[in-house]
Amino acid sequence: MRKGILSLSAAAAAMTLGLTACGGEGDTSAQSSAAPSGAASQAAAGKIGVILPDSKSSARWETADRKFLEEAFKAAGVAYDIQNAQGDKNQFQTIADQMITNGATVLMIVNLDSGTGKAVLDKAKAQGVATIDYDRLTLNGGASYYVSFDNTKVGTLQGEGLVKCLADKKVEKPIVAELNGSPTDNNATLFKNGYDGVLQPKYDSGEYVKGPDQSVPDWDNAQAATIFEQMLTEQPKIAGVLAANDGLGNAAITVLKKNKLNGKVPVTGQDATVQGLQNILAGDQCMTVYKAIKKEADAAAQLAIGLAKGEKPAATGTVKDTESGADVPAVLLEPQAIFFENVKDVVNDGFVTKEELCTGEFAAKCTEAGIQ
Repeated sequence: MRKGILSLSAAAAAMTLGLTACGGEGDTSAQSSAAPSGAASQAAAGKIGVILPDSKSSARWETADRKFLEEAFKAAGVAYDIQNAQGDKNQFQTIADQMITNGATVLMIVNLDSGTGKAVLDKAKAQGVATIDYDRLTLNGGASYYVSFDNTKVGTLQGEGLVKCLADKKVEKPIVAELNGSPTDNNATLFKNGYDGVLQPKYDSGEYVKGPDQSVPDWDNAQAATIFEQMLTEQPKIAGVLAANDGLGNAAITVLKKNKLNGKVPVTGQDATVQGLQNILAGDQCMTVYKAIKKEADAAAQLAIGLAKGEKPAATGTVKDTESGADVPAVLLEPQAIFFENVKDVVNDGFVTKEELCTGEFAAKCTEAGIQ
């Protein structure tokens, strides 16, 4: 997984784009749409094409990113086309070809892997199309801009969160399992760099014991459950699980429940999904990382809109592409750690509603957590 390391070389403060950095992410009810949405404006500016990766790895792409990008494009009166490749690399490239043929002057992508992403970006640039890497950096892709969260910081928050939860449970020399994201996703590499930066010194000192450590292909939750079940069979005394997102965390929790270990073994997550937040309220998940997707989508949309209008928008920093060595103009936003006591922050921010979170058995827990 050691493919790329994100390095921020300029402070992402006082954004030139007039945006503020904050954090938020999707829901777990998967939507699937490969059909275009948008193309709704007749503005004279160029057309913006957006390719989302799937709806399986995280529901955020359809429930949050699509919605917020559409809102921003409609408000600006620019023509746009948002499609979802549904995890199919051939379809990803076909969609890109169609968008370029149909007159896209800006192409924003969330790559499925760097190889596919680079092929699409190369073709777009050859046709004079401006390019934006959204959420995931395409290594050696040469995109005009990159918009994401500080993904190494995300991993650091996960590692620190697990340390806090293990300390709260007063576990001595805990065996920690790591359930990493997809090996083809550079973000998963960055997350792991972050949490290993916290955990490795504890392994080295003997304070913690390094347990099973495995990546989950394509962030597939079903595979994650199978992998974690094997981990627990091989090492039944696992005392903590660093799961790279809420979906993987829930897969581990499902296995822990079967073994009556849920709530006893802390599990991390990421995305602040409804399912993840409910797992936190129930005491089965230790923490998640909230990334305000609306802020991310708005930042990317403002760049795309500026490019479509023939402008050269300013970024707020750069990130190092560790394969090409290039400094990519970037906007990076700050993530936030979420525990039981501040689940309400995600609700107060409008990312999830009390109505969808505080259902049935979770109503009393929501009251306890101060959710109004």
